[in-house]
Amino acid sequence: MFFHRRDFLKHTAFGIGAAATAGPVHILRADDRPQSSSPNEKLGVAVVGVGGRGGSHLEAYSSRKDTEVLYVCDCDESIGKGRLAGVGERQGRMPEYVKDFRTILDDPAVDLVTTATPNHWHALISILALQAGKHVYVEKPVSHNVWEGRQIVHWARKMNRLCQCGTQSRSSPSLKAAQAWLHEGHLGKIQYAIGTCYKPRKSIGKLDKPLVIPPHIDYDLWCGPAAKVDLYRPRLHYDWHWDWNTGNGDMGNQGIHQMDIARWFLGESTLSPQVVSVGGRLGYEDAGNTPNTQTVLHLYEKAPLIFETRGLPESKEAQKEWKPMDSYRGSQIGVIIQCEQGYLVIPSYTGVAAYTNDGERIQTWSGGGDHFGNLVDAIRTGRKEDLNGEILEGHLSSALCHTGGISHQLGRPATAKEVAEAISRHDLFADSFDRMAHHLRRNEVDIDNQPVLSLGPWLAMDVQAERFLNHEAANAMLTRDYRAGYVVPDALA
Repeated sequence: MFFHRRDFLKHTAFGIGAAATAGPVHILRADDRPQSSSPNEKLGVAVVGVGGRGGSHLEAYSSRKDTEVLYVCDCDESIGKGRLAGVGERQGRMPEYVKDFRTILDDPAVDLVTTATPNHWHALISILALQAGKHVYVEKPVSHNVWEGRQIVHWARKMNRLCQCGTQSRSSPSLKAAQAWLHEGHLGKIQYAIGTCYKPRKSIGKLDKPLVIPPHIDYDLWCGPAAKVDLYRPRLHYDWHWDWNTGNGDMGNQGIHQMDIARWFLGESTLSPQVVSVGGRLGYEDAGNTPNTQTVLHLYEKAPLIFETRGLPESKEAQKEWKPMDSYRGSQIGVIIQCEQGYLVIPSYTGVAAYTNDGERIQTWSGGGDHFGNLVDAIRTGRKEDLNGEILEGHLSSALCHTGGISHQLGRPATAKEVAEAISRHDLFADSFDRMAHHLRRNEVDIDNQPVLSLGPWLAMDVQAERFLNHEAANAMLTRDYRAGYVVPDALA
C-alpha cells in the first residue's frame, strides 16, 4: 500500500511539511517494500548535496556499470547544474537536476539515496529516504547530534533497508587485517588509543553585515532542520563546519574518521561511560564558534580513547605559510594504539605499521578498498552484515564526537593552571593537555594569564540509554529544536 504524501502528513506528527515540497512523495510500509534489485539490473541513484565530497559520490556511482545516477540534487542551483555534464559524460546518459530531493522520493527507479550535505541535514535526508524504501549512503558524521544518529539506526531497522556510513577506512583491507592481528594479541593488552587531527584551519573571517545569499541558492532549504539565522562569515559553503548550528568542528569533520578507527581498534561497541573536553577557538577571532584546538578524553573501562584537534600550525612563525603542522609519534591525521608490547600507527585510511616499544618496525599493512562498491554489493545480497560501515557503527563514532562537543560547549573559562589542576587525576589526559598547552604557547596564545580555554565538565553516561547521568543541561544537547517543516521523525513515537 502506498500513502500519498499529503494524506501521510495529515496523520503524522513528524512530516516535513507539505508546503516545503514541490510534489508528492510516497511512504512505504515495512510489508510493502520492494525486493532487492536483480543482480543484472542497474541500481538507480540520487545524490543529494554535490559540492565537495558529493562530487566523489557522483563520480563513483556514474562510473560503475551496475549503477546509474538518475538525479543530482542540490539547493544551490549553480553547483547542482554544474555537475550534470560530467555525470552524463561518464555514464552515457544525463541525470536530472532537482533542487529539493524530497520531490524524487516517490520515483520507484531510485534504489539508493546518497548524501554529502552539511551535517545538519544528514539525519533527515537519510530517514526520509529510508521511509521511502530506499537504501542510503550517508557521509560522516551521520548526524548532527546523538539522538538523531540513533534515529537513523531505528529507521534502518524498521524499514529493513541498508544504510552505509561514509567512513571509508572500514573498507580498507589493510586496516581490517591490522585490526584482526591486533586482537589476536600480538602486542599484548591494549592500553590506550590517541587519535590526532592536526590539520591547518585558518581564520574564516568575519563580516560587519550579514552575508548576502545569492538567488541561485534556496537558503531556507539549505538551513533545513537548523536555525535560520543571518551569517557573518564570508562563505556559505564549507565554513558551516565551524558553526555549531550546522557543523561539529574538526573533530566531527575530519576527526570522525580517526575517531571511528580508534573505537574500532579498541573494540568498543557503545559510547564512552565518561567524557571530558578541554579546548577553544584560539589564535584568531572570526565568525566560527567551534574549537580549533581541543583534547577530549573518552574514559572507556578497558582502555581510554583520547582525541586531539589542532588547527594552528606548529608555531607563530609557521603561521606565515600555515605549515608545518605538529605530529605525534608518527601521527598527524591518524591514530596510535598503544599496547603492552608495542604500538600501532595508523596515519591514513590505507596503511598501518606496528612497532615495538623501542620503535622497531615489525609489521606493515597497505591498501585501500571500495566503500561505495561495498554498499552496492550488500544491496545485492540484502544483508546489512555485509556492510563495512553499517549505520550503527557510524552512529556510535559520530556520537563520540558529539558528546565531546557537548562537554566543550558546557565548559567554563579557565587558565592552563586551572585546567591542569582539574584533570591531574588522569595522567594520560594530563600529558595530552601538556602537549596542547606547549603547542598554544608556541603560537603565542596566552593561556597562562587569560582564561581562554574552555574546561568542560566530566560527564557520565548511561551507555545503553545514551543519556547523561544527572546532567540535564547536557541531556538537552543530545538533540536540538527542529524548525517547523524539517522535524527529524522519532521512530519510537
